[in-house]
Amino acid sequence: MTPTTNPQTIAVIGGTGAEGRGLAMRWAAAGHRVIIGSRDAGRAAEAAKAIAAALPKASVSGDEILAAAQAAQVVVLAVPYAAQLDTARRIAPALQGKILIDVTVPLVPPKVSLVQLPPEGSCVVRVQRELGEGVRVVSAFQNVSAHKLSDPAYTIACDVLVCSDSKEARQAVIALASDAGLRGIDAGPLGNSAAAEAMTSLLIWINRTYKIPDAGLAITGIA
Repeated sequence: MTPTTNPQTIAVIGGTGAEGRGLAMRWAAAGHRVIIGSRDAGRAAEAAKAIAAALPKASVSGDEILAAAQAAQVVVLAVPYAAQLDTARRIAPALQGKILIDVTVPLVPPKVSLVQLPPEGSCVVRVQRELGEGVRVVSAFQNVSAHKLSDPAYTIACDVLVCSDSKEARQAVIALASDAGLRGIDAGPLGNSAAAEAMTSLLIWINRTYKIPDAGLAITGIA
């Protein structure tokens, strides 16, 4: 991975989980300062310690979710669907004027391989409505295998669909995807996030049907 030319402070809320930890690992390896956020500050600190052990030169720490979000320039929401809205509300005071990258997928057990979008059409659109126009919400990283993210040296042949009502925010997250070793694709306004959210259930179905661990999405025709 190429070191970033624009180091930032990124809070990964839910960074103790597989997806959040993998993204945190890659951004830390690229030279960003990463703060793991958890409702349990102790768990956040332990996750940060594990990443620091794997990446001795990285700047990574752990904190409670609101404190982590307050200290960051960019905030990432990487929590289960059931906790998404409540977590967004808890950190809302720290989000004004910032980019919030939401990786949430509306998976509803036990039928996680069945597309079950919320009434709003997209769970990320729902968060944008909750937080208001002062927060630039971006949908991204829903279709990337968590276990692949955990190894910064692994080249992932999977594209990242990036949706937001802010073109500037989309470009910023595409740059962060590149820092994580992934190709970000400008997929338009936030309403288009419904396609990425639904795709995750399709990929789970494909994984089960073909007995593979990590089906992904690649956009053809772009050099």
